[in-house]
Amino acid sequence: MPREIKPSPLGLMVLWQLFQGPMHVYRMQKLLEEQGKNRVVNVRSRANLYQTIERLMRLGFVEVHDTVQSEGYPDRVVYAITDAGRVAAREWLREMLSSAGGEYPDFIAAVSILFGLAPDDAREELQKRAETRSAELEETDRQLAASPHIPRLFLLEEEYRRAVLVAELDWLGAVIDDLRAGRLTWSEQWLLETWQRLMPQETEPNDTDN
Repeated sequence: MPREIKPSPLGLMVLWQLFQGPMHVYRMQKLLEEQGKNRVVNVRSRANLYQTIERLMRLGFVEVHDTVQSEGYPDRVVYAITDAGRVAAREWLREMLSSAGGEYPDFIAAVSILFGLAPDDAREELQKRAETRSAELEETDRQLAASPHIPRLFLLEEEYRRAVLVAELDWLGAVIDDLRAGRLTWSEQWLLETWQRLMPQETEPNDTDN
């Protein structure tokens, strides 16, 4: 995938929704809300979803699958993921898991669909992130140790950075340990069964797709 194509948290969410099968935007929005993904990315405006899908289509990651006609409702376009989109989704997920660039909400969005990778693959990407964060913590500690005569008031941002890094590293370590030990794991069959059990059945919209 060309390096200039920047991963998008909402784009990643859309691609992983379409991994489940072709669907229209109304269905996609409702599933994202049911799954709590609206706390990670903005799906309140359906226009955001349409704009994201248009970008994914320009990139060749999504295509029109069908147009559904329902009596009493506007025609709805059903979208599907392409083979290139499947490749891009996994590449974006790996990049957003391992990158420690700190751009919100990339990491949270990636963590919310960690199951998009095999457990060992996910663990390796989280380990890369932990190594980067550990290096950042060491640098922060050096900065604090090298400034013994600077009043604390002027070092509060470094204190905050250190507290956040320690908390993230504690969490990453726990998740990585659980993945390594098999206490946190999944399979395609388990994901399919869980998806079928937890996801609500599709219902007709009571508004228009505007």
